[in-house]
Amino acid sequence: MTVATVRARHDGAGSVPAADAHMAEDLEIPRPLRLLLTAGWSLTESVGLPVAAYVAGAWLAGRDAGLVAGLVAIWLTAVIRKVATGSVPSLLTISAIVLTVQTAVVLATGELWLFLLQFPLANLCMCVVFARTASGPNPLVARLAAEVVALRQPGAHHPGLHRFFQGATWLWASIFLLLAAGLAVLMFTEPTGVFLMLSTVATIVLVVAGTGASTLWFLSVLRRLGLRLRFAPP
Repeated sequence: MTVATVRARHDGAGSVPAADAHMAEDLEIPRPLRLLLTAGWSLTESVGLPVAAYVAGAWLAGRDAGLVAGLVAIWLTAVIRKVATGSVPSLLTISAIVLTVQTAVVLATGELWLFLLQFPLANLCMCVVFARTASGPNPLVARLAAEVVALRQPGAHHPGLHRFFQGATWLWASIFLLLAAGLAVLMFTEPTGVFLMLSTVATIVLVVAGTGASTLWFLSVLRRLGLRLRFAPP
């Protein structure tokens, strides 16, 4: 029996279950091309389609028509998604909610300050959407990672990994709250042109910084938990 056991280990047969178990502990993302397609499609339906509809509508009939066209486009996409797949991606839901709020604010009155109010108000909505899931069993960052980049987590529950997704969701709630507060101050202290420029710069800087911080934090958590991130098999 001892000889047979040694031979099995020498032949590598005894290492297969261990290798399978180790692979089951890995986190998996699609290969680069598939990853780009997955993330690209998610961003296209959540951002690209409504922006394209807005541009077309605004060009044909003015700003208000563009906003309505963008709103119709994103809710139509959400309905098609629901009918075709039975669910609506979180990023698409967030975009639809934010665009609905923005359109309602802009169309409520033609006053300039209400038009500008849509920017801090949209970020405040994002803050609430992230914060309301941060302490729960399914934090929004985990859902977005699964939907936008098709991240597959291990089958076994990892409390440390779950705590990271909760913490990252709180991080993004804080980022959007900071943006909402900062843009609200800028709205009342800066001319319209300066406000629009600064709001764009501030949004890009904080989103890029948040993405970088989340990524580095995620990789450090994986190292601490002894987990690996690998590409899915072809």
